[in-house]
Amino acid sequence: MIIDMKKNIILFALLFVGVLTGYCQQSAYLFVYFTGNRMSEEAVRMAVSLDGYNYKALNGNQPVLDSRVISSTGGVRDPHILRCEDGKTFYMVVTDMVSANGWSSNRAMVLLKSKDLVHWTSNIVNIQKKYPDQENLKRVWAPQTIYDKEAGKYMIYWSMQHGNGPDIIYYAYANKDFTDIEGEPKPLFLPKNEKSCIDGDIIYKDRLYHLFYKTEGNGNGIKKATTSSLTSGQWTESDDYKQQTKDAVEGAGIFPLIGSDKYILMYDVYMKGKYQFTESADLEHFKVIDHAVSMDFHPRHGTVIPITQKELQRLFKAYGKPEGF
Repeated sequence: MIIDMKKNIILFALLFVGVLTGYCQQSAYLFVYFTGNRMSEEAVRMAVSLDGYNYKALNGNQPVLDSRVISSTGGVRDPHILRCEDGKTFYMVVTDMVSANGWSSNRAMVLLKSKDLVHWTSNIVNIQKKYPDQENLKRVWAPQTIYDKEAGKYMIYWSMQHGNGPDIIYYAYANKDFTDIEGEPKPLFLPKNEKSCIDGDIIYKDRLYHLFYKTEGNGNGIKKATTSSLTSGQWTESDDYKQQTKDAVEGAGIFPLIGSDKYILMYDVYMKGKYQFTESADLEHFKVIDHAVSMDFHPRHGTVIPITQKELQRLFKAYGKPEGF
């Protein structure tokens, strides 16, 4: 009798742990994006997926944050979201910009922080106001965040253009509260041809940092460079373009498929008003998988991260469960 009770307790404990583990493991995806160049469209929106291919918009495809509250311009673009090393904190960075004011009108980015993906604190970082000798700064575009393993800090990287020079990807480290950046911005990457690059997106795989970037004004495609150390200045550039279309593209986003060795590289085919999804196991060779992808919204430059069932349910509670999900 005692032995049977012990067995039942052990079985119940194993079952409980199994359920708890499944509940905490990443099993869905969150897509953050904006939708267009009108001021009402320059806002953070969210969508979710169970498989990484088929997405449904949350909140009726309406903004989940008020751009007028979080930004200095009244609009935000190019949202990038990151799960922190603690597994439970999220950082998001966005371009502080209203495109109607001109493509060289913005000087700032917004840093956001959340513990639950629903409630966010925000801080504006205006590069021109924060640092001296920035009179000829024309634009601050597409910030993103990555954890620099060597520095043990979160690096924010973004592209800037000064005067008639090229767009260069710069970096600075975030402070410990993720409310500001520390030190002077420094160049992170510029191709050997010294022509403009924007929309950098970095992923770490096989002891290398893989940077996907757009060759702005120079082919307007997506290329890749790799390095073993983010701040070494030693990058190996790929010769080929990684997009699988002849149409103009921007806003590359790379993310892993849960429980798989595959990655999805997606990008904004902005002249056609559509997104393209491609798949790869080596981050070198990509094949189009548009036939397997569906979205009930039209995103612009965004990013995807895996999330847990608990996080998914929390988003449903805040914004409603999409019809047919």
